[in-house]
Amino acid sequence: MLNPFSPLVLERILREENPAGPFPKASDRAAWQAIAQKNDPALVATIIGNAEKAAGLPLPALPATLFLEYNRIGEREGYETPLHLRRTRLTELLVAECLEGQGRFLDKILDLAWAICEESAWNYPAHISNLPDLTFPQPDLQTGITVLLLAEVDYLLGNQLDPRLGQRIRLEAETRAFQPYLTRHDHWWLFQLPGRAANWTGVCSGGIAAAAIYLVKDPARLAAILDLASRSLDGFMDSFGSDGGSSEGPGYWSFGFCYFTLLAHLVEQRTNGRLDFFRDARVEKAARFPLRTILSPQVYLNFSDCDRDVSLIGAHLAFLARRLNIPELRSLKPVDDAAWLQNNSGWGLRTVAWHENSESKKQPEISLPSHDWFGDLQWMIARQDPADPEGLVLAAKGGHNGEMHNQNDVGSFIVHYRRESLIAELGRGRYTRAYFGPERYDHFVTSSTGHSVPVVNGMPQKHGPQYRARLLEHTADAEKDLFAIDLKDAYPEEAGLESLERRLCLDRATGRVELLDEAVFSAGSGRLESALLTFGQVEIRPETVEIQGEKARLSVTYNPALIRARVEMVKDVDLASGPIDIRRLVFTPVQDGKTASIRLGIQPVN
Repeated sequence: MLNPFSPLVLERILREENPAGPFPKASDRAAWQAIAQKNDPALVATIIGNAEKAAGLPLPALPATLFLEYNRIGEREGYETPLHLRRTRLTELLVAECLEGQGRFLDKILDLAWAICEESAWNYPAHISNLPDLTFPQPDLQTGITVLLLAEVDYLLGNQLDPRLGQRIRLEAETRAFQPYLTRHDHWWLFQLPGRAANWTGVCSGGIAAAAIYLVKDPARLAAILDLASRSLDGFMDSFGSDGGSSEGPGYWSFGFCYFTLLAHLVEQRTNGRLDFFRDARVEKAARFPLRTILSPQVYLNFSDCDRDVSLIGAHLAFLARRLNIPELRSLKPVDDAAWLQNNSGWGLRTVAWHENSESKKQPEISLPSHDWFGDLQWMIARQDPADPEGLVLAAKGGHNGEMHNQNDVGSFIVHYRRESLIAELGRGRYTRAYFGPERYDHFVTSSTGHSVPVVNGMPQKHGPQYRARLLEHTADAEKDLFAIDLKDAYPEEAGLESLERRLCLDRATGRVELLDEAVFSAGSGRLESALLTFGQVEIRPETVEIQGEKARLSVTYNPALIRARVEMVKDVDLASGPIDIRRLVFTPVQDGKTASIRLGIQPVN
């Protein structure tokens, strides 16, 4: 468990320990000048330039009618965009003022922080739908993010701003975050169901408890908050499973686990190391998760609602690399520091404060294994030659259709070559009310027709944890990596299946992926279709289908005497990154029957 202490003992520790703050305050000019000097001058100039621009911009408005857009038309961006702009600009101004120390951003910081305090709720409309009830605060992701940002504004600059701001921040934090956190246990994310990874728990409990370390001076009350947070986060860490895997994927790992890391650092610092979440063996396993999901440099597998383009936080990776002695995490940083400063409020401060010198920033080689296996998730990643960043990779999943951020994708797989997923997972759709509503699985992205899985007698997979794969075989050696599952239980009874076995194999000797789907129908004749999803161009030829991507090409071989191939164009699929056309390549036996078999060979074309 993360916290071995009772609240009483934890309170005593908090009373006994009085460490220096986790970061130098902005008024400590020598410390911040040293931080500025350690950072890249170009980054410092960018931060200050962004702050100068932010200081001249009007306050983004958040009217009630904008809040109601989600309830009225199901759209999120109208309110969330100006909400994020407020917090982004406050972060830019805060970090710039700490680095520069001339006081020219203080008034704008005061205006923005005060305006955020005046917001009726620190919520996304999507999470409470109607206008907020001020008598019944409902802490959510944005509550955890916002309260921590304001707490750090107060900590870093409180002695330079109007004292009533600090008073207001404490009042709002108490009303919106600390009191409902301590006194109500109706928050679904507080204590998770076993086996359901939820970034919400990391962000909400992590952000609220981290803010409390800054703002709550009563050791008894702070001990109560940290005790509750540690029990909540025990469930969060359990959700990673015995091998550190998360069904939400590396994108949501970067969101939820980063707030766990923020809190763990502050807890360790506040107690002078007497309470140390990093001692828990689950933490190191979870920290290694993104390393084990690499398809090619800076490209990660993206099952379920994980983004196609995963962005990890450089300061987070650097801290974990140092604190847990996992130096290869530094090599995962995919975007520049200025980009993360603009988009991640909690990590803007840490991007510069945790800057590493040139020696420690050297990126070690990542030595990938030929095979990764997450038994709890039933995920397999097989690499033909892990030393070749352009090499062939197969990633496949079993699991069930009741996972967090689930898509109906039991049995789906990715074929990746030359740094491109040619048989691809689509990633997350654009988040709207419908996307998370009762009609969620009518969306192409979340339905099984939006994945490289079979359709049985015209029926797709169903939603729920009972719709799952049964592992039949998993082997890995120098020659082949094999993954075999029975998909029968992923489909409704009406599909008429006795069994549906899917076998996926990466054969290193031939440099190809082999797919075999075999169905046995419970009564009479049945029809089986196996689909491959791609963003690329598709050309059907005799005995082969060619898939052409931006960087690479695959050849899919089949027996035309037994199998027919067709391609379906799905126009303007509504992805988070924008609408895009998808090609769905479908293979069907020439004749229906009591049994059906589809065998494909998938091979790179050099």
